[in-house]
Parts: sequence; structure tokens; C-alpha cells
Amino acid sequence: MNLDAWRGWPAPAKLNLFLHITGRRADGYHELQTVFQFLSHGDVLDFEPLAGDQVRPAHVLEDVAPEDDLTVRAARCLKRATGYGAGALIRVRKVLPMGGGLGGGSSDAATTLVALNHLWGTGLTLGELAELGLGLGADVPIFVHGRAAWAEGVGERFEPVAPPEPWYLVVHPGVHVSTGAVFGDPGLTRNCEAIKIADFTAGRAANVCEPIVCKHYPAVAEALGWLEGQGVQARMTGTGSCVFAAFEGEHAAREAHGRLPAHWQGFVAQGQNRSALQYRMDRA
Repeated sequence: MNLDAWRGWPAPAKLNLFLHITGRRADGYHELQTVFQFLSHGDVLDFEPLAGDQVRPAHVLEDVAPEDDLTVRAARCLKRATGYGAGALIRVRKVLPMGGGLGGGSSDAATTLVALNHLWGTGLTLGELAELGLGLGADVPIFVHGRAAWAEGVGERFEPVAPPEPWYLVVHPGVHVSTGAVFGDPGLTRNCEAIKIADFTAGRAANVCEPIVCKHYPAVAEALGWLEGQGVQARMTGTGSCVFAAFEGEHAAREAHGRLPAHWQGFVAQGQNRSALQYRMDRA
């Protein structure tokens, strides 16, 4: 067995280039419009085959019970769907912050589905894996498909798009934002008029969660203001807390990163319309 094939599976970050809420369904979920784009930065997952049928994490994440770990849930979901009998040890080399709006947990789950489907030879299509992923989280299918996309519904209806792939500076202002609290806030705008891709391309789009998050988390507002002070347009991704801005090139983004206040974390990455997970599958 080639153990190298089990190691180094990328789980890239994503950005929401805008986020509108067009309504609320009877089941409480919100109807969204957004554009997802991937980044050349993210977690990395290593797997090890286990002779028994046990699936377990190599490290227990802080404040996350092993049975609630999304990678474990994803692997067990794949086993149930396919009847696969063996197990796996899952190690996540975590770099993406939790509660940052970069999709780290969903990306980890998607990579687990895609990687183990390949490594176990269970033979599901991307569409079937995405359907399994939707039961784990609304963002998981987009990571399974690995293409920049215009997404609607709860995020499960999407079509490929090809926005520019600039260099971004992403700033994490050191706070963990609760997605549930943001979507439950009575002040959240939930009646955006539906727009077209052309409206987004023309710049007629925003993130309606920004005002709510900035109200409750002044550090996010401060980070947005600092980025705007670098002469670029800043935006929050998802429900935060990370904020980002596109720069003319890698050098400009890294220069701005060098000016980042010491009490914040940040990284420079390129936007990618095809995710690193897709490229890894090309080599598998």
C-alpha cells in the first residue's frame, strides 16, 4: 500500500465574495445568494487505514467532541452509504480559524468525503458525494465540487463562474463569530432583491451580515477599517470574522500584510476558481 497516497489532502479556504439573503424558508433556513471562490491556503488532511471499522480523529479539537468532528461524521456517512467495512484515522493539520467564515470545517468534511471515496474505492460520483455532504453542512457540496460558483438556496444550488483570481490579504481579527447568532439577529436584512451574476460583476452586491457582525464585534469593524486604509475595498467573508481585500498583485498584498497590526493574524493567498482538492484528484 502506498501510504503517500493517504497523506497531504488539501482542504482549501473559501471566500464569499458577497452574501445576500433573499428570504427565509418555512424550516427556518435562509435563502441566500453568494459567490464562492477558493484560496491557495487551507488545512491539510492525512489519513491512515485502520483494520477495524473504527473511524477516529488523530487529535481531538478544542471544544469539539470526537463524535461531532465533521471529518469523523463525513467518514461515517460515507461508510453508511456504501457499506464499506474498514476504518481510518484522520489527522487534520489545522491552519484555518474556527468561526472565521473561511469554511474550514466544511472544507475538511468535503476533503474527507472525496479522499476516502478515492482511497477506499467506494466509487461514488461527485454529485453523490455532494448530496451526502449537504447533510453535514450547506457549504460542503461546493467544496466537494471544487469550482468557484454562484450559489443560491441554502447554498446547494450553484453554477460555475470564473471571477478574477487576484491576490488577497485575509485578516482574522481574533474573534469567533457564531453563525447562528448572526442569522438569528432581528436586525439582519432578509429581504434582499434577487440579483443576477451581471449585477455582482458590476459591483452591485455586498455582505448583508457585515453590519450585524460589526455591531456585536467591534474588532471586525476595526479590521475592515484598517484594510480600507490600505487603499482597497474590504469585505467580510460569510458571517465573519475574517475580512479580506484584493490587491493588484502578490507583492502589494504581502507589503500590506507586513503592515498588519501585531494583535491580528492574517495571510496572503491567491483566489482560485478550481480548488487545490480538484488538482490533487488529478494526481491521484
